Amino acid sequence: MTSTRSKGIAILGSTGSIGTNTLEVVRKSRGAFKAVALAAGNNAVALARQIEEFRPEFVSVGAEAAAIELKRTHGAACKIGFGPAGAAEAASYDGVDMTVSAIMGAAGLLPTMAAIEAGKDVAIANKETLVMAGPLMMAAALNAGVRLLPVDSEHSAIFQSLAGHRRSDVKRVILTASGGPFLDAPLAELRSVTPEAAVRHPRWSMGRKISIDSATLMNKGLEVIEARWLFGLEPRELSVCIHPQSVVHSMVEYIDGSFMAQLSAPDMKGPISYALSYPERLECGARPLTLAGLRLDFSDPDPQRFPCLGLAYGALEAGGAAPAVLNAADEVAVEAFLSGALPFTGIYELISRVLERHTQGAVSSIGDVLEADRWAREEAGRLVSRQTL
Repeated sequence: MTSTRSKGIAILGSTGSIGTNTLEVVRKSRGAFKAVALAAGNNAVALARQIEEFRPEFVSVGAEAAAIELKRTHGAACKIGFGPAGAAEAASYDGVDMTVSAIMGAAGLLPTMAAIEAGKDVAIANKETLVMAGPLMMAAALNAGVRLLPVDSEHSAIFQSLAGHRRSDVKRVILTASGGPFLDAPLAELRSVTPEAAVRHPRWSMGRKISIDSATLMNKGLEVIEARWLFGLEPRELSVCIHPQSVVHSMVEYIDGSFMAQLSAPDMKGPISYALSYPERLECGARPLTLAGLRLDFSDPDPQRFPCLGLAYGALEAGGAAPAVLNAADEVAVEAFLSGALPFTGIYELISRVLERHTQGAVSSIGDVLEADRWAREEAGRLVSRQTL
């Protein structure tokens, strides 16, 4: 990078997959980036190791008890907070130039908004924030004069494929999906698949929640909603295709029939590095892509195999609080499946029933979003407890 000053980075979700990959980029950046603030869940052991290596000025953990223990062992090294307030402080900490939003699920919404309101650019890996509150987040970013730069490999690919082209020349954006571990499994067997099989993603090493979402293709549905807001696209301009090799991360088709695509080996360090260093590029230790013998397959998603994708498009078309309800119901459904309370196909059934019960209302504030999230979680919980799915 051209500046001699290290770029201050806050990482929300520092002990997760995106967080640890971001710290690997920081490690290899030769001083281009400095980890100023870190926020994690309750993996205090991993966070302690990160404090010792990266020497942040502020860290936050999920629970007060973990913060008390961390203060006892590492209180002399940095300030320590906890809970939602601690995550928001990390996101907006003085000296931070860019906040990496990688806290999983709805829990990332308020810290990400805190970063925006504090005038920090955001490298966004938490798609749920834009799913839940896309119009509000984009308006807040515009008002604060900050950039939202994509970290998800698909959105990074779209961002790169749109560069240098006129928005009016775009025909459609195509998000690619690996299809997950059950792409070729008989449909009749899907109801009985186990959590252990469902989290075994064929291409990416990810957390359990996102791995299940990849198996149902809900993850791609959430990414469609995220792309709608991040790039100002209409639902009809967004499509999905199955690409098992996960080499073409997404494509843009233009009105003259040309396609622009971004290709790379499946490795999150590439899109993370690009978001952190944009508009420059840095060596980041990402795996190289070998072209010799490369095979690229594409197909349309089967709506019978992946009905959750249709739910996401429906929620996007409905607008208002529907995407927030979709996201909350999915989080409850995935947790229920992982705990053995729902079959795999029950994920779709639960989300569908919660959406059917939802009474649409206007969304004009983060409070409205959080209320829709609360209602959907309670309704989904009631349906799970009745064991009718």
